[in-house]
Amino acid sequence: MKNSARLVGQGMTAVIGERYGRTNPLNKKQSLGLRTSRGMVLLLAFVTALAAGVVHAEDDRDVESLRTVAKLIPDSKALAGSPPTIIDLAGLFADTMPEAQGPLELSVVHNKKSSVAEASIEDDTLTLKWGKIGKTEITVRATDVSSGRFTDVRFNAAVWHPDYALLVMTVIGGLGIFLLGMKNMSEGLQAIAGGGLRRMISAVTDNRIMAVGVGALVTMLVQSSSITTVMVVGFVNSGFMTLSQAIGVIMGANIGTTITGWILALKIGKYGLPLLGIGAFGYLFVRRERLRYAALAIMGLGMVFFGLELMKNGFSIVKDLPAFEEWFNRFDASTYFGVLKCAAVGCILTFIVQSSSATLGITIGLASIDVIEPNTAAALVLGENVGTTITAWLASIGATTGARRAAYFHVIFNLLGVAWITAIFGQYIEFIDWLLNMSVVRWLAGVDTEVGEAVGVTVKIAATHTCFNIVNTLLFLPFAGALGSLLTRLVPQKDYKEKHHLTSLDIRMLETPIIAIEQSRMEVLRMAAGCDKMMDWLAELSAQEVPDQRMVKKLFHREEVLDTVQDEVVAFLTDMLASNLPHDVIDEGRRQLRMADEYESISDYITSILKFKLKLANQGHQFSPNMKRQLSELHVMVKDYLAMVTAGYLNRLPEVITKARSVGSEISHRVRTLHDDHLDRLTNKKVEPHVNVSFTSTLNSYRRVSDHTLNVAESLAAKK
Repeated sequence: MKNSARLVGQGMTAVIGERYGRTNPLNKKQSLGLRTSRGMVLLLAFVTALAAGVVHAEDDRDVESLRTVAKLIPDSKALAGSPPTIIDLAGLFADTMPEAQGPLELSVVHNKKSSVAEASIEDDTLTLKWGKIGKTEITVRATDVSSGRFTDVRFNAAVWHPDYALLVMTVIGGLGIFLLGMKNMSEGLQAIAGGGLRRMISAVTDNRIMAVGVGALVTMLVQSSSITTVMVVGFVNSGFMTLSQAIGVIMGANIGTTITGWILALKIGKYGLPLLGIGAFGYLFVRRERLRYAALAIMGLGMVFFGLELMKNGFSIVKDLPAFEEWFNRFDASTYFGVLKCAAVGCILTFIVQSSSATLGITIGLASIDVIEPNTAAALVLGENVGTTITAWLASIGATTGARRAAYFHVIFNLLGVAWITAIFGQYIEFIDWLLNMSVVRWLAGVDTEVGEAVGVTVKIAATHTCFNIVNTLLFLPFAGALGSLLTRLVPQKDYKEKHHLTSLDIRMLETPIIAIEQSRMEVLRMAAGCDKMMDWLAELSAQEVPDQRMVKKLFHREEVLDTVQDEVVAFLTDMLASNLPHDVIDEGRRQLRMADEYESISDYITSILKFKLKLANQGHQFSPNMKRQLSELHVMVKDYLAMVTAGYLNRLPEVITKARSVGSEISHRVRTLHDDHLDRLTNKKVEPHVNVSFTSTLNSYRRVSDHTLNVAESLAAKK
């Protein structure tokens, strides 16, 4: 019986607590009212009397009859520092003492050492003024003035303090899960897009509209404007992209990142954990790689929604705390300076987190539980657009002038946009409201137009974010050239060579492995082109009686360059392969590591051939005309062979392996034939030992160049 009574009381507390936090109009008057309906207080009298022992009487003969009319007021809870709690007692004792002969006199009794500092009853209204944190028992006594009989009702009143440790842990944990979800979703979508993402980047031209479209699509796939802008800074730093192209892509990235707001606006927050679970099982147990990464994207989406719910729950702990409400009320976007203040807060928060998606999630979480007004949320989003530029700016530190110009454009572009929007913020919000009231938009947002349902605050925030970036892009796109010229004057070119590396590889690109693997491939192709050039120079030097020392130095320098390029390619690919990557990217990375090593070895043997010739010349000897002719023919065979395999790699033709094996066998046979002919010469006439060694060593070097070229072809065909 006692348990039953306690459960009933707790059930009533839950109902009252919900009213207290959301609908009670007395909140705005700094007076907290808990209005108890008569239907709720007319509970099982006998059960509650036994559970709490709430009946007292002056005459023991009346105890049994009085127990049947005892009532239980639900427990009352309030936050520390809350205004007084008001409980309506009207009619509470009317049915419990029908035999009363006169008016009932109400009084209250409580422990003076309790959390209630003062309790009073006036006009059937109980007022509790809180003193400290804790729990106390309140007794309300109704006395029949004429007969002196009375009935007591007891209930618990408690003041609790918000658990700030739980708040911090919940919000930080939710934010961490949110960010990890964004990362997983980005990796999954990148892996699914695969070659499509590479083709989109390679499609960027000086056509501004095309560049904007590419920037928007790429950002939608990688789910982060910061990743896109940092990648663009890396491309400009490496010379892969011009400033005019980068400007268009950055504008598009601002539009593409707004997709996050629409994802968060979906009313599927309660499905966050199911999506996380389904995606996790798919990622762990599905064998097909494309499906695994699709599951990773779904798992990331679930983590985003679950993290957002955790953040909302964390803020719900203190959303009714007066001090908390008072602090947030300071950020009111009803005035121009209020808008600037809110934008500054959004900017600083994004500076700290370095993710506009994360701060957008926090903003939506606060707005969805009514901690901040929709207009305040819109102003925060404006500041978040400025704050997200910090990532690209940090990435440009130590980069080339072009890369810094691209990063500064992102800052200037977003600052100018926020500046003019804040100047007409009121009209802008009216435009958003008008837009969201359109029938088509309300239908797309899933709003019931027939009952006049209002568009949700999350949809309004997403629309505010999207419209701002689209309108800002349309406004400044025609002036992109002028902005580029302005940046050229603001960030002048340095007088000295800025590039500190021989390759165009940039660690900024590692955030997008699908793009990074293409960049490293271009560097391997540069090594191949370097080997082709060295073969041309070697042919010229071999035909000269007195080698051109300038060309000799160029060839030796190119070999040293290729050594350094290989080191940079290996370092870049090693860092990239250490992350979670699709198998095709891993296979391509390993293939490039092998090819870089093969081309570096080819350059070493080309250099060795030249060294044999120079050593022979320093000793006052040279090859006979017949030897020169044989070596020249062999040189042409090997050079053409190298060019054929390199062309196969350039055009992604793994079938080149078939012809490569055939030509490689011909070259090996030719080397053996020349070696046998040379042995015959040694038996027929005397040959200088230095000439003999140089000739046979040169033949072996050409054979080694051929062997390494075949290894490149086999790597391309993934046969070795």
